[in-house]
Amino acid sequence: MNWHPEDADRFDDYDETAAKVRPPKRGSKPRTKNRPAHDDSIEARVITVDRGRYLTLADEGTAEEREIITKRARELSRTPIVTGDLVDIVGDTTGGDGTLARIVRVVPRTTVLRRSADDSDTVERMIVANADRMLIVVAAANPEPRQRLVDRYMVAAFDAGILPILCVTKTDLADPTEFLAHFHGLNVPVVTSRSDDPPLAELAELLVGHTTVAVGHSGVGKSTLVNALIPSAQRAVGVVNDVTGRGRHTSSSTASFRFPGGGWLIDTPGVRSFGLGHVRPESVLAAFTDLAAIAEDCPRGCNHRDDDCAVVEAIAADALGPEGAARLDSVQRLILSLDSVA
Repeated sequence: MNWHPEDADRFDDYDETAAKVRPPKRGSKPRTKNRPAHDDSIEARVITVDRGRYLTLADEGTAEEREIITKRARELSRTPIVTGDLVDIVGDTTGGDGTLARIVRVVPRTTVLRRSADDSDTVERMIVANADRMLIVVAAANPEPRQRLVDRYMVAAFDAGILPILCVTKTDLADPTEFLAHFHGLNVPVVTSRSDDPPLAELAELLVGHTTVAVGHSGVGKSTLVNALIPSAQRAVGVVNDVTGRGRHTSSSTASFRFPGGGWLIDTPGVRSFGLGHVRPESVLAAFTDLAAIAEDCPRGCNHRDDDCAVVEAIAADALGPEGAARLDSVQRLILSLDSVA
């Protein structure tokens, strides 16, 4: 549309106050940085997570103990909340039918177990919070034990400050001696279990009074072991496919169960891979305690592959036997995998 000088008369009576002004868009930022103190909040333990709802346990160990369904407060929308977390909740905390409280704070965690989809994935996935022990369940056969996967579990555990415990199931199907030789010399408790006779007393001695996260490849008998230790858990169990040799995922969620005598056992879904994208390459050696002790004599910045490496020299001198050589191979493979995506 063309404008002509004679059109100027049309705007002589124009008043800016008559113009319509759009209201400002509502932003996502809070109007103030001052947040409620929530002095009336109570502490609770997250025992399971399901589609945006968190089942928590308040007043744990008292006559008022009760389960409360909660959701996260809006200000925690980007804060991960996982099984094992201790949280502060407000609202209706009676735990009655139809009630829903809000999580307003996450208590500082003592430990966090993480994994990534693979070693190249920089996105960390928190699995469990505040665990101090990891029960690594592996079968002697059906499915075959995977040494590399157990190595990864141990690296993740030591990196998080969690003590790993290795439990080999189905020892009535195969002798686990050769498999366990790889872990000789490590400061890791080892328990073996027959299919028909799980070592409940031995495991209880290691787990009572602790918060333990149970991990393992699908089909190794982890859920069966959890049910034997805690009959009320009633975790679904499955079988191993005769063709593929793989187990079927039976536990679809992470859940906490109170351990008889004190403590908690947190069962996690079975996995076939365990990425360590969140672990620094220099932290890998900590999971192999015998090698780590020797590595104190390594030169600064040692990659544990060159001839001047104290660990390489010890292995060449057969100081740790064939098992030590296999462990060094695992360390080198893991460090190479992480270095390649660093």
